[in-house]
Amino acid sequence: MRIALVLSLLASALGAAEAPLKFADPKPQAYHLTARASEIDPRCQAHPEVDFLLEKGGKPADVQNASVDTRVAPRGQIVIWLMGYNQVQAELLNSYGLHYLQVSYAKEWFGKLNTEPVDDSQHLGNIRLEATAGVDASKSINIPVPDSMRERAYQFVKHLAKTNPQGKWSLFLSKDGKTLDWERVIISGSSHGATSSARFGLYQKVARVVMLCGPRDNLDDWQALPSATPKNRFFGYSHVLDSGWSGDHYPRSWLLMGLNQFGPIVNTEKEKAPYGYSRRLITDAPLKGTEKEQAARGHGYVTPGKSSPQDAAGKFQQDDVWRYLYTSDVEKVGAAVPPEAGVKMDQRTDAKPKAKKK
Repeated sequence: MRIALVLSLLASALGAAEAPLKFADPKPQAYHLTARASEIDPRCQAHPEVDFLLEKGGKPADVQNASVDTRVAPRGQIVIWLMGYNQVQAELLNSYGLHYLQVSYAKEWFGKLNTEPVDDSQHLGNIRLEATAGVDASKSINIPVPDSMRERAYQFVKHLAKTNPQGKWSLFLSKDGKTLDWERVIISGSSHGATSSARFGLYQKVARVVMLCGPRDNLDDWQALPSATPKNRFFGYSHVLDSGWSGDHYPRSWLLMGLNQFGPIVNTEKEKAPYGYSRRLITDAPLKGTEKEQAARGHGYVTPGKSSPQDAAGKFQQDDVWRYLYTSDVEKVGAAVPPEAGVKMDQRTDAKPKAKKK
């Protein structure tokens, strides 16, 4: 009798644990929430040496954005976006049942420190690590913990858990409430943000890393470092006319990260989802303009936006791609393939030393 009772209780407990997440919002709706980082956390500081400010031109420069749609069943994961706020993308990800967070952190350093000395193959990677994780990794920048992406995201989620309980933001806090539950976090970005997402994912175990038009840092080799996040959780997507693709920056990074272990490069214009469960997706969708204009348009093409092409019914033509990148089962992977021939892996030999700024 006792054994049967114990088994019954265990079954009930397991059933409760596996029960689908649900919102309990009396007025289900789409929420767009904003807050200044410096108002949430008084420890926040400006770093004018890298143009990372709290105010600019008399206006707040540390406004952060979050969104959730309580009309959609939650997946229990949150996308932290490492570039500027993108409403179209936020609403699309919310429609997948994902929470969305865009934080103010020191991404502006890229305009000041984007040089890669040929004698330091970790230079940009260390700056990215300091800006995102707040660890003392680089001599070129000084970003304390409160101004890092990791801490500002945590403080923002903690704030949202109090101010918007309808959105169940507390789900993304650790059990002790002292950090985020990073295994519920999808870290993502485009271009510069994709590259920082990859670097952070190597350092911190997360649910998934989605890299749109990235990673770059073609003179660095941090992409080959051991990863806290299992490599099958990294996903990349690029247009072939993007100079980062044609210059072998993204293909090189993907190979250094070992993503060929999970399938060949797949053209999403020729294959349908789930794309053989590959982690390396491309598109060769036709683009208008000169070669230079096509490269620029290709760079932005893979990120959801107002100009993203739609079908006659108003559905984004790349919806299946984005849905796969952000919501597919990370445990399902494609068959390993050898590294592609012809990818220029050593891009340092042609690089000339750059004079250091005084």
